[in-house]
Amino acid sequence: CLMGKSAIGQCVKVPSIRINKEESFHKEETIREENIFNDPIHGHMELHPLLVKIIDTPQFQRLRHIKQLGGTYLVYPGASHNRFEHSLGVAYLAGRLVKVLHNNQPELKITKQDFLCVQIAGLCHDLARATDSALHAFMMSSVFLSLLQHEQMSVLMFDDIVKCLKDENEDVLKKHGLDDKDATFIKELIEGAKTSEVQTDTPWTYKGRDEDKSFLYEIVANKQNGIDVDKWDYFARDCHHLGIRNSFDHQRLLKFARVCEVSGRKHICFRDKEADNVYDMFRTRYTLHRQAYQHKICNIIEDMLAEALVRADRDLHEGKPEDMLKISEAIKTAEDYSELTDEIFEQILSSTADNLKKSRDILNKIVRRKLPKFVGEARLTENKKYKPTDPTVSLNAEGLPVYVVDLDHGMKDKNPIEKVFFYSKRKPNEASPIKDYQVLRLSTSITKIVSEDNHLLHLYVFFQLSVISYVSIHLFLSAFWNIT
Repeated sequence: CLMGKSAIGQCVKVPSIRINKEESFHKEETIREENIFNDPIHGHMELHPLLVKIIDTPQFQRLRHIKQLGGTYLVYPGASHNRFEHSLGVAYLAGRLVKVLHNNQPELKITKQDFLCVQIAGLCHDLARATDSALHAFMMSSVFLSLLQHEQMSVLMFDDIVKCLKDENEDVLKKHGLDDKDATFIKELIEGAKTSEVQTDTPWTYKGRDEDKSFLYEIVANKQNGIDVDKWDYFARDCHHLGIRNSFDHQRLLKFARVCEVSGRKHICFRDKEADNVYDMFRTRYTLHRQAYQHKICNIIEDMLAEALVRADRDLHEGKPEDMLKISEAIKTAEDYSELTDEIFEQILSSTADNLKKSRDILNKIVRRKLPKFVGEARLTENKKYKPTDPTVSLNAEGLPVYVVDLDHGMKDKNPIEKVFFYSKRKPNEASPIKDYQVLRLSTSITKIVSEDNHLLHLYVFFQLSVISYVSIHLFLSAFWNIT
């Protein structure tokens, strides 16, 4: 105990305060430490100094030069935002959700280390991803897919950040009370759950946290039902920049989040009266994919950008030393990968090298809007089968590129709402899937979209020949859609 004087001058005992490593974090302490970032979506975001250390590294700053929506920016002029601000938003929302759970349910024994780890995972979850960009399309092409599968690049880049900071004589994780187990936990959160491991009847295989903290694995990347802070941020951010209405209110849903035990495992659940809001979330995802992410012109532009990269990767190294690093080989190491950004397209466009002429020509066609012309679309059904080749059709795929667009609500042909657990006001510690009678109370349009049209396949057809006849197009479409 410490000795102090009371208001009347007498000595009194003042209890000493001992901070244990596993003690729950205090709201006042967290607020004093955090840095403030002004964001157009979330307002003033408070982030821990440890996150700022990670942000101020070349590996993370690279995200300033990766478009969040890639080629969609060439269709929607407002979609100029980058993965940098999205990552900050995910970290912020992850922290807010953890705080809500901690404040409402102190019995969960969420520690300051848990709070930091989840925020770091949210911050770093997209370190190596260029989702929806042509750079990602290039890497995911059949030529380079096998290279990507060998490493979880985001985890490698996180390791590279920690290593670089250690080389600067600063073990940032240890300085803020995080050990090797916490680092493992962060990597597990970044990688996300394996699909086979989200079922409650499977054994717990994670090393970062015990099973009583299973709900923490649902915050950044939720494979159980798709409700996570990653989507909350990019739904709000993308809708804002695209000019598309967002009917989903993540701020309200966050306030009704609660951890309940279902079939022996703890899950993040929501109040039953928020079922409409959850439906709106899945509806928003569908709308964004239909109107923006899978827009027919966006698809063709992304394909052309990827083709330009493939040609540059091949042609740039003709006659050059064999040990010269190729674009596709940059994904093998975190150091080389951190140099890859969307600026590669500007470098190709401004290049005068003869061996990049084909790539430049493709990019110039995009700049001048000389794109393949849209012919038509159809919804694939049982009566209209997709057939990749037909010997009776004279035109080939190069003359008429075809795109199959897969539209769903996040779980292919399954209804994601069936995987969401809801609790009631009377029984806040008991949760279950939504009841049939509650589904009937929802609007007819939403119910129809979610229950009947979970999985739609659309076919987009373009043509890029200077002269093409209607008869040829009709024969081609008939071969694919069984049109008579």
